[in-house]
Amino acid sequence: MGELIPLFPLGRPLFPGVVLPLQIFEPRYRRLMRDLMDLPEHGDRRFFGVVAIRQGWEVERVAPAAALYDIGCTARLQRLQPQADGGFRIVTVGGERFRLLDVVVGEDPPYLQAQVEWLAEEEAAEEAAGDAEAVTDGDDTGLAPPPDELVSSVARGSLDLLARGVGDLFTQYVAEVSALGAGAQGDGVEAAVRLAAAADDPSALSWLVASSALLTTEDRQALLAESATRRRLAAESRLLRRELTLLQTLGAVPAPLQQFATPMTVN
Repeated sequence: MGELIPLFPLGRPLFPGVVLPLQIFEPRYRRLMRDLMDLPEHGDRRFFGVVAIRQGWEVERVAPAAALYDIGCTARLQRLQPQADGGFRIVTVGGERFRLLDVVVGEDPPYLQAQVEWLAEEEAAEEAAGDAEAVTDGDDTGLAPPPDELVSSVARGSLDLLARGVGDLFTQYVAEVSALGAGAQGDGVEAAVRLAAAADDPSALSWLVASSALLTTEDRQALLAESATRRRLAAESRLLRRELTLLQTLGAVPAPLQQFATPMTVN
């Protein structure tokens, strides 16, 4: 059995480190906010799990577990503002990734809960394996493997190189989308500022690209499910090249540019 956490299905996945504002108006989620408010303000339990809804599925009409993707991310509560109508405006930040094991439906509490397992250990193992692979892949010399310190140093260099390539592609992508979107200059500037802030952190950069690029839910979900930063960046490099080709060929933006600005979302 995994850990039981509150669950909040949304139309798109949340990523670690990404800011998610929400406007809460449904009674069951108002109850969730009150439950979170009852917890210690500076404790580590003021969060809920965000899981994306599969396209074309309605959570209320089918078994919830079938309507939801199996990899999600916690939304850690940063700011909560009660409204006169009893609702809330909140600001959350993406925290830890988890795998959905089961969905619990009940009357008290009225919101969904989920049994989950945390993916931190899986991520650490994938990163370590990826570092070794980046250095030793294709080595058929028969020589002894290099020391761990050398593996780490070379792997970090190759990861930084990959991150710079993705950063350059994303900069070009933002410029192309901004040029094609009417009145989009402000959104492009914000994306550029966020890119600069993540430039020295390959993992943060990978999550920024995953959340900001105008990708399908399926593409975003595949990136969220990838535990290794190196492979996530490699996938984003391919996706950005694909999207740039489409932008330059079609000369049109495939989706509203508002996604660059992480707008207020309703539940």
